[in-house]
Amino acid sequence: MRRDELTERFRALHVPGRPVVMPNPWDLGSAKVMARLGAQALATTSSGHGFTLGLGDGGQVTRDMALQHAAGICAAVEVPVNGDFENGFGDDPQTVAETVRLAAEAGLAGVSIEDTALPAPDSYPFDLALARIEAAVAAARAVGIVLTARADGWLCKSYDQAEALRRCQAFAQAGADVIYAPLVDADTTRALATTGTAVNLLAAGAMRNLTAAQTLKLSPQPHSPLTLGLRNLKASFRPCLTKSTSVPSTNGRLELSTINFTPRSSNTTSPSSTSSA
Repeated sequence: MRRDELTERFRALHVPGRPVVMPNPWDLGSAKVMARLGAQALATTSSGHGFTLGLGDGGQVTRDMALQHAAGICAAVEVPVNGDFENGFGDDPQTVAETVRLAAEAGLAGVSIEDTALPAPDSYPFDLALARIEAAVAAARAVGIVLTARADGWLCKSYDQAEALRRCQAFAQAGADVIYAPLVDADTTRALATTGTAVNLLAAGAMRNLTAAQTLKLSPQPHSPLTLGLRNLKASFRPCLTKSTSVPSTNGRLELSTINFTPRSSNTTSPSSTSSA
C-alpha cells in the first residue's frame, strides 16, 4: 500500500469516541506479530529500538539508524506506522524539519518530535520548543505526514504538569495533529483534551491498566480524539528479569527465558483502540 494511503488511514483513526491502541514494536518480528494480532497502527519506540542495539534511550540512536529501522518496519507490515524520532536529531528548527521530511521518505505515516535537549534530560526553553514544532508542522504539511508534538518535561522531571499543559496547548495552536505529554495525570489529560486536538496517552504508570473504553472518560469533549500507546518491550522482557532459568556456561551463567507473545490484557489487542510512545 502506498504511503499516502496509509497516512490517510492513520488520520482517519484519530476520531472522537473511538480510541485506538497503538502498540510499540521494537523489531520486524514484533511488528509482524502485533499486526497479525489486529493492531490498526504501530509506533516505533526509541527505547525499544535502542535496547535491541545494546544502546540506551535518549540520543544514543542516530538519525540514520532510526530511519533505517523505521523503513524496515514500514516494509514489513500493511498498517500505518508512527516513528518515535526523539528530539528530531538536532536542536535547531531546520534540522527538525529535515527529519520530518526524511521520516516521510522512509515510509512513515506519522512522526513524533519531543522537546528534550538530548542527550541531556533538560527541556528546550519554551520559545525554542515552540519554534521547533512550528518548523515540524510546516514540514509535515508539505510532505503529508501526521505530526505528534511531545512535551516530555514531566517525564524527564525538568518541568511540572502545568508547563506540560502549556506547551501542548501551544503545540496544538501551532498546528500539531496530535499532542502528547507522557505520564501526566488524569486531570492534566482532561485539560489536554479540551484543546480539540488528538491526545496521545501512554499505558504506563497510573494509566497502565486502562482499557481503551476507560480512556473515553478522560475526554470531556466529544470532539477530542484519544490515542493509547503501549510499552510492549518492557512487558515482554519482564520474565527475563524476574523468572529466568540459570544454565551453566563457560563464562559463568547464561540466563535463558521464554518470551510469551500472547497478549496479557485486552489493551494490547483491542481492534477499536490508537497511538505512540
